[in-house]
Amino acid sequence: MPQMMPLNWMTLFIYFSTLLILFNIMNYYTTINKSASIKKSSKTTLKPLYWKW
Repeated sequence: MPQMMPLNWMTLFIYFSTLLILFNIMNYYTTINKSASIKKSSKTTLKPLYWKW
């Protein structure tokens, strides 16, 4: 039950939310660096990638 140990639930919530934020920050900066390096290295047209469901 959450009423028994609220501190434990709070620490788990803070821990997983910081992990989520850090993962999103890392994902954001890796995509920014890839797109910048692609624009610098080659000026060929890239085919759009569509999902194949």
